[in-house]
Order: sequence, then C-alpha cells, then structure tokens
Amino acid sequence: MICVDRLTKYYPDLRQGQVVALAGLSFRAYPGEIYGLLGPNGAGKTTTLRILSTLLQPTSGTATLNGYDIVRQPAQVRRQIGFVSASTAVYDRMTAWEMVEYFGRLHDLEDRILRHRMEQIFERLRMHEIREVLGAKMSTGMKQKVSIARALVHDPPILIFDEPTVGLDVLAARSLLETIAELRKQGKCILFSTHIMREAEKLCDRIAIVHRGRLLAEGLLDQLRCQYGQQDLEELFFRLIQEAEKNHQEAAYSGGIERGT
Repeated sequence: MICVDRLTKYYPDLRQGQVVALAGLSFRAYPGEIYGLLGPNGAGKTTTLRILSTLLQPTSGTATLNGYDIVRQPAQVRRQIGFVSASTAVYDRMTAWEMVEYFGRLHDLEDRILRHRMEQIFERLRMHEIREVLGAKMSTGMKQKVSIARALVHDPPILIFDEPTVGLDVLAARSLLETIAELRKQGKCILFSTHIMREAEKLCDRIAIVHRGRLLAEGLLDQLRCQYGQQDLEELFFRLIQEAEKNHQEAAYSGGIERGT
C-alpha cells in the first residue's frame, strides 16, 4: 500500500552547504496496519510524511501510495490519502459541517454520496453537537475531530497522522487513538508518527525508529524487544538514538581530522 524506496531529501544551507533531512529511507506499510514512525525532533519524520503527501518533492528515491507515484502522479496520490496533523488548519468562519462539506466537494463527491458520508462520519466521531460550531469557537479537541472528518470524507485507503495528539487533553487524545484503531479494523493503511512511546506501544502493529533521516530499527514491538534485549520501548528508543548519535559524532570528528580541520 505504501512503498518507500531509498527516499532522500537535501535542503540548501548557507553555512553548511546542505542539510540532509532523509538519507535513503525505505519501508513498507500494508492495509489493516498501523505503521509507527518514531524519532526525535529533526529525525525526518515530518519531512517523510510531507513528501508522501506530495507537499514536498524528494531529492532522490521513489515512493508509491496504492500504486501511484508521488512525483509522477501527485493528483492521484492525493486522492488515496487523508492527512491529519496537530497543526492542520481549521477555518474560523466555517462551521464543522461546512468545512467537511467543502473538502468533500474538493474531491468532486456527488451531493448524495457526500451527504451520506458526512452523516456517517459525524455519527462515528460523535460530532453532531459541534455541527454548527464555528472554527473560531472550537476547542483543540473539536478542531482535531474536524481535521479527521475532512481527511475521511473521500474514504481514502491510506491515512497519515503526524503527531495528531499534540496539544490534546487526555480524554481527547484517548478518543482520537480509539478512532485510529477503529480505522485499522476497516482495513485502512495508517502511517502514524509520534514521539509518545505509550501511544506507539498501544496502537502500532509495526514500528520504525528513525534518526537523522536513516532507519535504525524496524519490526513488531516484541521482535524489537527480543532483538535489543529491552522490554521498555522508551528505554529501547533512547538506547538506539544515543548509540546512533554517538556514532554520528565520532564519524563527524574523524571526518574533520581527515580534512585537517
């Protein structure tokens, strides 16, 4: 469903020449699965998700979503995905119903189909009480529900969540995670980025740990625990990141000596 092959992204930098955001990242995610993307700030998680959503173009490498290439077929890719993040914008002067309807029309849904899907989504997400609430008057949790609803309205097979629980209270975050788990049962392929280990442990079928744009480890949680001899995911994560950062610093130091700097 999601096939990422040697994805690379460089950004120009006046002082450093270029900054490497992704360095040959590869992974696969499948229908009915929540694939967790874990990493510290600057690991390349958001860059990866933005590239897969066609918001950024890769420097090199390829990726397909449901068979469509992100570079050659961006319009078709966007029809395959729903994207939700903690910073997804909600329009202040539109109600919850108007916003979801607007995005449904952007996907060229017929009126009858659109209304049926909206009724189903508002029922599933328990949004009827905020149906006529303006974006400007919504709480963070309400806005996140609207973001999910508009990502679901065209019934995409792939859903991308970029740290969606940031800023939510405990109850709102729990409700969101339950919704994501329900979407998995419906056969959706879900890519879930988070820095909260508890969320990953509870929700994800497979986990990838990324550092400086590179894949450090990937697999089922039990496999990773067995492989690295660590039962606690947070400790496992910390150990892998710490070792990778140490290796990076040593490589940078050796390179500096070789260049005579």
